[in-house]
Amino acid sequence: MYGTFDSWLSGRVNKIKEKGLHRTFNVMNSAAKPRMEVNGRKVIVFSSNNYLGLASDERLIYAAESILHEFGMGSSGSRLTTGNTRWHETLEKRIASFKQTEAALLFSSGYLANVGVLSTLPEKGDVILSDELNHASIIDGCRLSKAKTIVYKHGNMDDLETKLKEIQMYQRCFIVTDGVFSMDGDLAPLDKIMSLAKTYHAYVIVDDAHGTGVLGERGRGTSEHFDVKPDVMIGTLSKAVGTEGGFVAGSSILIDFLMNQARTFIFQTAIPPSVCAASYAAIDIIENDRTMRNSLKGKVNLIKNKLTELGYHVKGDETPIIPVIIGGAEEAVWFSKRLEEYGIFAPAIRPPTVNDGESRIRLTVTAEHSIEDIDQLISAFKKIDKVMEVMI
Repeated sequence: MYGTFDSWLSGRVNKIKEKGLHRTFNVMNSAAKPRMEVNGRKVIVFSSNNYLGLASDERLIYAAESILHEFGMGSSGSRLTTGNTRWHETLEKRIASFKQTEAALLFSSGYLANVGVLSTLPEKGDVILSDELNHASIIDGCRLSKAKTIVYKHGNMDDLETKLKEIQMYQRCFIVTDGVFSMDGDLAPLDKIMSLAKTYHAYVIVDDAHGTGVLGERGRGTSEHFDVKPDVMIGTLSKAVGTEGGFVAGSSILIDFLMNQARTFIFQTAIPPSVCAASYAAIDIIENDRTMRNSLKGKVNLIKNKLTELGYHVKGDETPIIPVIIGGAEEAVWFSKRLEEYGIFAPAIRPPTVNDGESRIRLTVTAEHSIEDIDQLISAFKKIDKVMEVMI
């Protein structure tokens, strides 16, 4: 029966609630730091992507502030109309130098960068091989592409090779993968992917949102970690870099093509010049100061070892993303609420973000977390474990 617009939507929302998948906002009332006020309560935050603590770094704030007075708050338009400044071009050159590519192009978010590349680069008659755990932005980009998309088993190089052998009738093949998988915290085996791509004449696209700034001797990401050079490197400024926006790095002709064809670039308002200046400062810090990365790595290892000793099912590789698998969605929400009672903010991750039965507490660690913060985290997990058995 035809009803009102709101009654129709209420029914759909109720179905979401019945499945235990309803979401609400949390209100953060302070700068991005390990200890914050969330929903009016002081907690230790273990869910931030601010891996190096740069989002509230005074050097970035000063860089942005100085440009604010010169250029103002907004960029006023797309890059191809009124939104382009010397700071956009300066940052693109800095990103290209950092990623060791010929050129780079800024997007207003990493999501838009992924959608822009995948909806633009592959053509009808091409095929995209996509890891089954790729980020939603990659999935959406593949859906918008005119190419056929085939999903391969997560990180499974045998399955990838099998599918590469099966798709040789297509005119071009693209392999697309996250560098670091955002929910599992593991690394794509880029060295093996690049080897297979060379053998079967495929192009490789890597979204290194969670690897940039964290992995590699100079923080250049998974490509530096594995010492490889994918055809297209996509990244974000909103995680370890500590600002906002996304980028694509690669050959000069790739960047020229995207600038002229990627709708998510052409029709999107440019990020503000002040953000460009802060991002430039952050990349300088990342490339030249390894102490934050080294500190972060030590804290990640400490937490993973402690939780494993307690018997928890911990996933992830050498990244600051530490998934603790709980199982059911309702159980994960319950666990998250108990953590908050003990002063730890780490929301539950549930379907559709992860598969059924894989709901989890997705811990993320930053270089700013102290040993006292970590001790409180481990203590909370100990106390909750005595109340409810959650080991898988």
